[in-house]
Amino acid sequence: MDADGSVSDESGRRRRVHGMLKLYYGLNEDGKAPELQSLDPCDINGPHFDPELYLNKLRRECSLSELMDHETCMVKQIRSLDSDMQTLVYENYNKFISATDTIRKMKNDFKKMEDEMDCLSANMAAITDFSASISSTLQDQHAQITKLSGVHTLLRKLQFLFELPARLNKCLELQAYAQAVSSHRRARCVLQQYSHLPSFKGIQDDCNAIMEKLAQELRQKFRDGGTSAKDLSECVELMLQLDEPAEELCDKFLSHARSRLELDLQGLEAEIKPYPPPPAPKEAATRRSSSSTAAGSPSDNSPKTLSLPSPTPNTDILEFIDRGCNEFVSSLCLVITSYQELFINHAQTGELASKNIPQMANGKLQAFVDDLAARYFSLVERRIQEEKGVGDNSLLVRALDRFHRRLQAVAKLLPGSAVPNRGTEIVIRAATERVKQYLSALQSFYMDSLTDVRQALATPRLSVAGAGVHLGGPAAGRDAPSSLPELLSSLSASILNQIKSVLASVHLFTAKDITFSNKPYFKGEFCSQGVRENLVVNFIRFVCQSSRQFCESAGDKGGSTPPALLLLLSRLCLDFETSTISYILTLTDEQFLVQTGHLFQHQNPITPVTALCGEAREAAQKLLNHYVKVQGLIISQMLRKSVETRDWVNTIEPRNVRAVMKRVVEDTTSIDVQVGLLYEEGVRKAHSSDSSKRTFSVYSSSRQQPRYAASYTPSAPMDTNLLSNIHKLFSERIDIFSSVEFNKVSVMTGIIKISLKTFLECVRLRTFGRYGLQQIQVDCHYLQMYLWRFVSDENLVHFLLDEIVGSAAHRCLDPSPMEQSVIEVICERG
Repeated sequence: MDADGSVSDESGRRRRVHGMLKLYYGLNEDGKAPELQSLDPCDINGPHFDPELYLNKLRRECSLSELMDHETCMVKQIRSLDSDMQTLVYENYNKFISATDTIRKMKNDFKKMEDEMDCLSANMAAITDFSASISSTLQDQHAQITKLSGVHTLLRKLQFLFELPARLNKCLELQAYAQAVSSHRRARCVLQQYSHLPSFKGIQDDCNAIMEKLAQELRQKFRDGGTSAKDLSECVELMLQLDEPAEELCDKFLSHARSRLELDLQGLEAEIKPYPPPPAPKEAATRRSSSSTAAGSPSDNSPKTLSLPSPTPNTDILEFIDRGCNEFVSSLCLVITSYQELFINHAQTGELASKNIPQMANGKLQAFVDDLAARYFSLVERRIQEEKGVGDNSLLVRALDRFHRRLQAVAKLLPGSAVPNRGTEIVIRAATERVKQYLSALQSFYMDSLTDVRQALATPRLSVAGAGVHLGGPAAGRDAPSSLPELLSSLSASILNQIKSVLASVHLFTAKDITFSNKPYFKGEFCSQGVRENLVVNFIRFVCQSSRQFCESAGDKGGSTPPALLLLLSRLCLDFETSTISYILTLTDEQFLVQTGHLFQHQNPITPVTALCGEAREAAQKLLNHYVKVQGLIISQMLRKSVETRDWVNTIEPRNVRAVMKRVVEDTTSIDVQVGLLYEEGVRKAHSSDSSKRTFSVYSSSRQQPRYAASYTPSAPMDTNLLSNIHKLFSERIDIFSSVEFNKVSVMTGIIKISLKTFLECVRLRTFGRYGLQQIQVDCHYLQMYLWRFVSDENLVHFLLDEIVGSAAHRCLDPSPMEQSVIEVICERG
């Protein structure tokens, strides 16, 4: 190895040398001889190595060059082993020399230590002798010293007892109450034990008098309550140590706190007292009627908003709740904190720990808080009930949020208290009542809107002018809607806007920054049942039900409900069925039910959209059917009077169409225009090219001539009736009062069917002369000229008019029909 070799090369060389030596001596890695040794005589490292055999084997197996290489390698190994052996011997030699020096030095050190130990042993023996001598000398005086020490201790105690009254008086003067109580407690047991001795009895009486005076001062300090919390806590602890009843202390503390809290409650109640008491039932009914009249006055043309009459309080609801929270709730929290520090959380030691004061004190505190909180909640609910106006909901929500938020402090200070839950119940009841108020306001708004619509329909009579029906008259107002579509659009838009406004106001109860919105009720039942079902769905059903009531109140003449209102409401309900309901409920679900998921929808079933749409369509159908009936009855009334008030036997020869027939055509045309403003045309059957001239061919030449001809002979009545009845058998049955479809043609068909059917029945009840029959012919031809345009199937008009003329012919004393050409001339003339 070179002189500049590294440390790692040096350590590796040493390991290699040691390995070779172990191999030479037959040792393993642990320094032990292997259990099995090689028996091969050719193993140069084995114990049975035979040089001759080894050389013979090499000469026999290896070539000359291999022998020379083997020799060179073996020479290197021999030299390496010699060098390693010399190094190992040198290193061990140095270690042997160092060990010899160490042993020689240790012999010198141990010699000195033995001398010192002998000296120490001698000194310990001398000390033992001196100690024994002292003990023997003082043995007689030890008992006397112990006795004197006990007497000294007793004298100090007696001195403390004799000085105790003066010490207590001094503490009382300095208001060191804690030190006085501590000193008295130290001596109380001794004085009690030796109270039979006159001297100790006097000391005890003096101390008791002083401590009674101290207790009175502590009671006065406790009653004042003006000191700091630390001083008050120390005062209560000292009074407990003076054996003051814990229950009495708790009651006194709570009684003092109650007086202060009741002042806060009286201040809150003073803000509610100025309001008048609830009126008598009769007075309340009168006030409600006057209020509703004022709210929905027909003469008020300004935009309507949801508003209910409410008293004007001195302070709004937010200020009231703020005052209650800042005064009563804050004071209550301070009382709870102080009380808990004094009686519940304060660590009790000694005898006080065994009295279980915290449990007793906690029960009294719970009852105290529940009692005052109940009175406070009663005032809050009374104040909330006065919030009747629904114009702005944000103030109430903010007040309820602040009320609920501040009550959480009570929950933290007093776990297990029912106060927070009762506060949440008040918030829930307020929200539920608010939803009811909004529903009532929506219903009032809808009824007021209908009142305005009825006024717009009733005050100016609908008149056909140009393309639409215009509402004239100054009462309608400058900005009033001028046609049925505008009235419908205005009514629909106002209803939708009010619903959106109400949803926006109610949505404040579920806003993210409102603390009580995280409660399960506001995440589930309030959204699904309160808002969706009790507000939106109930209002939609109210619209449908109130609209259907217009059909139930009508009499034979249609009652006081304008037919145009029936038509408008039917279209409104139909629009609800087609789009409005779906839009409103989708809007509601997006605002309220999206955050709740489907869980609450399964727990509280909600009304499906299809069910509401079905109710709306049913209402629309009923209204439209009733409109057809009312309009049909109006025209029928004119026809009935025109038939019943005329002498058909003695009438003159017809020269003109009767005015009532012109009026019927005019009214039918007006109704057609009116219906066309709100409903589509509908489907008609193909008309023939001579639809307006079918009367002659139907009544005279093709079908009526045989009937009339047969009636001329006396023997023909039976044959005529037989022919008429056979004709009816093969005619299509006409259902007069069947449901109409939602289109103009179907509506007009229903009205004309009712009108002509009434005309037919009236004709059957009269007796006609010759000219009376001819007048019926002229009237029916005039009706045929115009009415066929309004119906879905012109054959229906032909059949009914045919029946009218036929019935008149059967009831005629001298059935002589008028020539068709004459009829046409009269009808064309006018």
